[in-house]
Amino acid sequence: MKKKRLTAREASLISCHICGKLFRDIPVAKGKRKKCARCGATLHTRKPESLARTWALVISGLILYIPANVYPIMTVTQFGRGTPDTIISGIIALFNNGLWSIGVIIFVASVLIPVLKLVVLVLLLLSVHFRWKWNPRQRTLVYKIVEKIGKWSMLDIFMISILAALVKLGFLLNVTPNRGASAFGAVVVVTMFASMSFDPRLIWDREHDHE
Repeated sequence: MKKKRLTAREASLISCHICGKLFRDIPVAKGKRKKCARCGATLHTRKPESLARTWALVISGLILYIPANVYPIMTVTQFGRGTPDTIISGIIALFNNGLWSIGVIIFVASVLIPVLKLVVLVLLLLSVHFRWKWNPRQRTLVYKIVEKIGKWSMLDIFMISILAALVKLGFLLNVTPNRGASAFGAVVVVTMFASMSFDPRLIWDREHDHE
């Protein structure tokens, strides 16, 4: 017979989502909120409206990803000639100009990581909503990995800024950031908030309901 897992909530334990300090879930007077004795943050057994907030942010990220790829992200000018480039065409332009290392960095940070993060968040949300029989340990690990690497999505914005500043010192090549960079920056910020709003403890709550 499978041994039933005891959740922290059932054990009357609650942890601060800011500093991680663990407390006994002691009831407080009606109308008052539980506060962390260490950092002063409001304590919650689960993040309020985690699924709804995460869905809203993920959908916003998917919508913003369209203009981020449609609008030009930068303009590479060589010998006085240049046209605005989207993320993909900009990467190709960097390759054509011999900037392979920067092109690869921008491709990974601009294409692979954002898409991967959005897809994984959608899968995690669906797995919780429909109570998929997906190993909760694996889901938690996937969430932690995506949360860590997702922060590097802004790397390409910094790379474009640094590249633009560096090449302006020369006379043959010039790189100018365009409005697509702003749209993509918004995608990165929204997806970061999405991963922060998702409560991975919900994975274990739904798993616990099956036992």
